[in-house]
Amino acid sequence: MKHVTQLFLATHPGPSLAVTTVTLVLALTAGLPADRVVIVTLAMLANQFSIGLSNDWRDAARDTRASRSDKPLAAGLLSPTLVRNVAFACVVISLGLSAWLGVWVLLAQVIGIASGWIYNLGAKATAFSPVPYVVGFGILPVIVCLASPTGSLGATAPLVAVGIIAAPVFAAPWVIAVAAVLGVAAHFANAMPDIEVDLAEGILGLPQRVGARASGIITYIVLLLGATIAFFGPGGAVSLAQWIGLGVNVVIAAIGILLVTRRSSQKDLQKATGLFSPEPSAPTRLAFQLIMVAALANVVMIAVAGTKILA
Repeated sequence: MKHVTQLFLATHPGPSLAVTTVTLVLALTAGLPADRVVIVTLAMLANQFSIGLSNDWRDAARDTRASRSDKPLAAGLLSPTLVRNVAFACVVISLGLSAWLGVWVLLAQVIGIASGWIYNLGAKATAFSPVPYVVGFGILPVIVCLASPTGSLGATAPLVAVGIIAAPVFAAPWVIAVAAVLGVAAHFANAMPDIEVDLAEGILGLPQRVGARASGIITYIVLLLGATIAFFGPGGAVSLAQWIGLGVNVVIAAIGILLVTRRSSQKDLQKATGLFSPEPSAPTRLAFQLIMVAALANVVMIAVAGTKILA
């Protein structure tokens, strides 16, 4: 039981459960049957667990040097071999569940998992570090919509010419764009607390290259962009929830950028006066909470669009 608890902590449970919850919301919004809602949600949970575990496995030595006591591997509570093997097992589970939903879902899930693993295996240290996030988040609504019975293997809908695979049901371009934009925001928000530690370790992803201040500003602007797409994307009459979601993002972007700019100015002053302490430049608790609220507002805007998320 002790290992199970530590393994769960190594999955990056916060982000993993957040992405899984978004998957569940999208599946319900798309009108999937109950059994498919459950399967696609569990497949995404295994997807996220595999990516989280592989991240800790690959970063074990770096986390140990940084004395990351919050990381079970770095704290010596788990073996790298166990974490690696469970990560691979989660890949198998995710792809197995996806295959049950159809070949289209399987192919999309492969892309989603590969993007996360590519990030962990080295892309995180390059200027192209946002790309795996764009792909991994952008493919999420695609996976959900492809899980529709009319887009799966053996479905009752008319089959395509070969007579084996049903015509796929794709996600609407606007919802893919919102998801991809949320991926960019997630990348910069996730990197902000560890930028200085990452720089010391030679990790030169895009957030590390532009710095904490620019990363914070980019996060809020990108979230506002996502809300704007979710506002105009569905077309037709605009709901109250869409107006509220857009308004919330506008207010949060203004407050968040102010907080990030002020904090960065304070750190610059500390450096200039010799009072700077070389600790990770984490965003304030309020700034991070604002990011979460803005992201949630974007998800709600997608949810109220209903089946308009389908192409």
